[in-house]
Amino acid sequence: MNNPDRIPVIVGVGQINDRREEDRAAGLDSLALMEAALRRAEADAGGAWLSALDTLSTVDQISFPDLTGIAPALADRLGASPAVAETTKMPHGDSPIRLLNRAANRIAAGEATICAIVGAEALRTAAARAAAEGKRPGDILRGSPKRRVNPYRRAFGLVAPTDMYPLYENACRHAWGQDLAAGQAETGRLWEGLSRTAAETAGAWIRDPATAEEITTPSPANRPVAHPYLKLMVANASVNQGAGFLVTSLAEARRRGIPEARLVHVGAGAAAQEPYEILDRPGFTASPSMETVLARTLDFNGMTAADLALVELYSCFPVVPKLARRSLGWPEDRPVSTFGGLTFGGAPVANYMSHAVVAMTRALRGTADRGLLYANGGIVTTNHAIVISGAPLDTALPRDPDVQAEADAKRAPAPALDEDHEGPVTVESWTVLYDRQARPSRGIVVARTPAGARTLAEVPAEDAALIATLTDGALDPVGLAGRITAADGTRRFTR
Repeated sequence: MNNPDRIPVIVGVGQINDRREEDRAAGLDSLALMEAALRRAEADAGGAWLSALDTLSTVDQISFPDLTGIAPALADRLGASPAVAETTKMPHGDSPIRLLNRAANRIAAGEATICAIVGAEALRTAAARAAAEGKRPGDILRGSPKRRVNPYRRAFGLVAPTDMYPLYENACRHAWGQDLAAGQAETGRLWEGLSRTAAETAGAWIRDPATAEEITTPSPANRPVAHPYLKLMVANASVNQGAGFLVTSLAEARRRGIPEARLVHVGAGAAAQEPYEILDRPGFTASPSMETVLARTLDFNGMTAADLALVELYSCFPVVPKLARRSLGWPEDRPVSTFGGLTFGGAPVANYMSHAVVAMTRALRGTADRGLLYANGGIVTTNHAIVISGAPLDTALPRDPDVQAEADAKRAPAPALDEDHEGPVTVESWTVLYDRQARPSRGIVVARTPAGARTLAEVPAEDAALIATLTDGALDPVGLAGRITAADGTRRFTR
C-alpha cells in the first residue's frame, strides 16, 4: 500500500473532563462534551479540519436518552456537512476501535479523506439534574433501556456487568489453578499499574495512585461490589468525559503541512463476538472471539506480540486484561494501558477506548513504536482490536475485520439450559452481590445438573454460613456439590 491517498493516519486527538463540583447540574451534557473533544482534536491537528469532514462517527451514549440524532446535531454545531453522519447502534466498549477500523478502511478504499470519531458520557451531570428536579437519579447503567436482559437471568439479579463479570473471574481463577488470595493478588498488581499510569496521564479521571494492598483490601472507600470485586476494581462510570480523534490520508496530512513526526499510522484490525446471552456460552473460562481477534490482528499486520511497545487491554473488570494478556503472551510486569484503565482513567460507558486512542497516539508520535488497542463490549461479548504505529506499516488495507467464522469454529457447544431443575448440582461459577452498605444482598450460583445442563439458584443473604463459604477463600466453590430446592417462587442452592 504505497499510494499516500490511501494510507490512513491519525492527525489530531482531543479529550475533555468536566470536573465541576459546586454545581454539577450545570455540567456539560454528552453532546457538548463531544463537541469540545473534537474541537480540541482539530486544534491538535493544526485547525480547519472539521468543516471538511467526509464522515462523522459518534459512539452511542446513555446519559441523556432524549439526545437523539447526535451525529447530525454535532455536525451542525461543528459547521460540517459530512456525507456520512452515524452513531453506533449500541453503547458497546469496542465502538471507538470499530469506528477507527471503519475510517481506516474507508480512506484506504478511497471512500473518504477526513473522518472524525468521537464519544462522551455525562453521567454525573445527568444524575445531578435528576436530583435537582426532585427525581431519584437511579442506576442509569443497570436500568438503561438499551440493555437486553434475559428474564430468567434477571430474576436472579444478573443484570449489569458488575453482576456477571465475577462469573468469569471466579471460573477463570479456578481454571488457572489460583486460590482466592492469588487471584486477588494478580488483580492488585495489575490495577496498581493502571493507577500509576493514570497518575501520570493528564486526561485520567482519578490521578491519585493506589497500592495493590489498597485495591484489594475492603474499606469504607473500597466496599465490596460483587465477589470478588471491590469498588477500586470496577469501571468508574460516574464521570463527565469526552474524547475524539481525526483520521485522514497521508497525502492530505502532507498537503496540510502536518510534520511526519506528528502522524500515527493505522493498521488492520479484527472483530468477532461471543453469543450475546452469557448463559448460551460453553463456559466462563475463555473467549474464543477475544483469542481469535488478538491473534488475527497481529497476523494481519505481520507482527507478533514481541513487536509491540504498547498495549491497551480493555480493563473494565480484572478478568478481561487477565484473559487478554494470557492470550497475547503479554508479561504481567509490563503495562496493560496507556490511559489508566476504566477504574482510574475513567469509564464513559462505551467511549473509554477513544481516550486510549488519544493517549496511545500521543505516546507513539515521533517514534517507530507500535501499539495494539484491544476493546471489549458487553460481557466479553464484542471484541475488536487494531494496531497503530508511529512509523509506516506494511499492512494491506482495506481489509475486512470479520473473523467471526474462525472464532465460532473454536467454540464448543453450549450446555442446555434447565430453568426448573431441582435436586443435585455442582457449582460451575458464582458470585455474591453486595448493597452500598457492604452487606451481602444475595449469592448467585451457576450450576450444572447431573445431565450437564446449566441452571441458576440463589443463596439468601440470611444464609451467612454458605455466603462465607462462597467468599472466604477457605475452599474453591467451583465443583462444589449441592442441591437446588424450589419453594415460594425461590430456587435456592444449599450444600
